[in-house]
Amino acid sequence: MIPPPLGRLKMLDLSRQLPGPFCSTLLADLGMDVLVITAPRDPFGLGIPFLARRKRSMTLDLKTDAGREIFGRLVDDADVLLEGFRPGVMQRLGFDWERLHARNPRLVYCAISGYGQDGPYRDKVGHDVNYLGYAGVLEYAGAPDGPPMIPPVQVADVGAGSLMAAVGILSAIVAREETGRGQLVDISMLDGAAAWNVCHQTIHWASGVMPQRGKEQLTGHWPCYAVYETRDARFVTVGAYEPHFWATLCRHFGREDFVPEQFTEARREEMFRFFRAAFREKTLEQWMAELGGKDICFGPVLNIEEAYDDPQLRHRGMVVDVETLTGRRSYIGSPIKLSEMAPASSPTLPVLGEHTDAVLRGLGYAPGDIAALREQGVIG
Repeated sequence: MIPPPLGRLKMLDLSRQLPGPFCSTLLADLGMDVLVITAPRDPFGLGIPFLARRKRSMTLDLKTDAGREIFGRLVDDADVLLEGFRPGVMQRLGFDWERLHARNPRLVYCAISGYGQDGPYRDKVGHDVNYLGYAGVLEYAGAPDGPPMIPPVQVADVGAGSLMAAVGILSAIVAREETGRGQLVDISMLDGAAAWNVCHQTIHWASGVMPQRGKEQLTGHWPCYAVYETRDARFVTVGAYEPHFWATLCRHFGREDFVPEQFTEARREEMFRFFRAAFREKTLEQWMAELGGKDICFGPVLNIEEAYDDPQLRHRGMVVDVETLTGRRSYIGSPIKLSEMAPASSPTLPVLGEHTDAVLRGLGYAPGDIAALREQGVIG
């Protein structure tokens, strides 16, 4: 086994909310030394608790001269800077890409924003639902006769923001090995959401036909790819999209006649009526026992408690126990597994500003200097 692959890299994380912290958590789980920098008495603190795992926490007021001096010294030794401010904020603080690149040419600077660092929407405010709307994603979520439905997970924030940022950061680090120079990683959550809309866009560009809400092959319009209610008012998922999965499902229910009709509009409602009635005949537990091992892409609709108690997620380490000030608590684990990486130890969660003094001592500040900075409100 080898040490975590990113263990030699240092990140300064100025991000808040969800996209940036989720990104830096992925990288911290892979060994990157992530120092989260927040303003003293920041009401957001460390944000979502489990997203602070394996990170260090420092409080620093970047609006003060002393705070900016300290931050500049931290930048000198950093590999990555991550921020999620609106475009222009870092420039007003004196820490925009151009100035930091001149100070530390090896720095990889990643900015996550709603619409990107340029373009006509550069200064617009937004959240996940807005980016999905602009990207043509939200239009196709929901039933044909209803309004667009907001997804229950933050597709643009995490999928289009966090994951794209992690890929961009790692790509820039690899490129730096060749060039010796860092670069700006400009992540727009709108860009990422548009890229995730690949299926609907491909259909439209290839056929010229405009997709319709709730009527596409993977949106519940066909009986082979749908959700069904059980006798005990629970739900099961059927994803028998490929013909051989569909054939297995139909034959299990004794409906060989449905096999060639998978995407036949004329029999769609008839097939739906049959399967809806059939699945209401037994409980979720009974259906899992009967169909859980069949090759039809079948499963339960679990609530959050059931999902994180699922044996597969437990086996895969997606539930981890973390030490906190109030004892051990369970949090979501890392989805990235590397065959040569030694198993990570149980992570701990920092207290806001826990590592401030240690970081300053590492920069050469004496105890009296640190006390004075605290008295001035530069640190918490």
